[in-house]
Amino acid sequence: MACALVTGATGGIGSELCDILAAHGYDLVLVSRSEQKLKELSERLEKAYGIAAPIFPFDLADPKAADQLHDALAEQGIVVDILANNAGFGDQGAFLDSSWERQEEMIKLNILALMRLSYLFGNDMRTRGAGRILNVASVAAFAAGPYMPVYFASKAFVLSFSQAMGEELRGSGVTVTALCPGTTATGFWNAAGMDAGNVFSLMGAQSPRSVAELGFSGLMAGKPVVIHSVPSKLANVAARLVPRRVSTWITGQVLKRRG
Repeated sequence: MACALVTGATGGIGSELCDILAAHGYDLVLVSRSEQKLKELSERLEKAYGIAAPIFPFDLADPKAADQLHDALAEQGIVVDILANNAGFGDQGAFLDSSWERQEEMIKLNILALMRLSYLFGNDMRTRGAGRILNVASVAAFAAGPYMPVYFASKAFVLSFSQAMGEELRGSGVTVTALCPGTTATGFWNAAGMDAGNVFSLMGAQSPRSVAELGFSGLMAGKPVVIHSVPSKLANVAARLVPRRVSTWITGQVLKRRG
């Protein structure tokens, strides 16, 4: 049976993606920091879908964690056919007023862990001549983001990196898809120190299920980029047409009000 590895598996888009993959017959490798939440998710998925869903409680912001995870799966003979890099977080606030440690942790999780997992499992997939990688970026990838500068920059990296890696792997049997959701009704906003109710009233919110479904369909179709919702597509177009200075100012005004 084919197997999919999902990071950030216990909530939001990651959790919904696990259900979709399991419903399509994939065994799962569940990765997140919370061992208890992973156990609960694994038990539910195995009971509901009759698949195997072993848990691996790793903090991927730890620079050693990606290699430790890869080694652990190799020792157990688990072959990953789909890698879903979903783990990530944001933080609101002007850069110079923010905690350096938290910004650094964001880079380690949103960028370095995603890179390392893509490198390790991507090489395995290329050797086999088959595999799929889904990297969760964001509509934030299309603009600079005052008051969330590191988060926006990290997602711009994810989008650019995914597109470039996918092009390098053209014809290899391995595809790379970047998923770009807009505002989504998950715990992301509260974790970022923002009022989720305020965010949703300003921008509206997509359901994590609809985002995960679109991500899965795009992944299986081998699409390089998948943009969820009309507002997100418009944001992509606006980023190409509106002067960068103007779009940065507008984004900063919106993010100020989201706090």
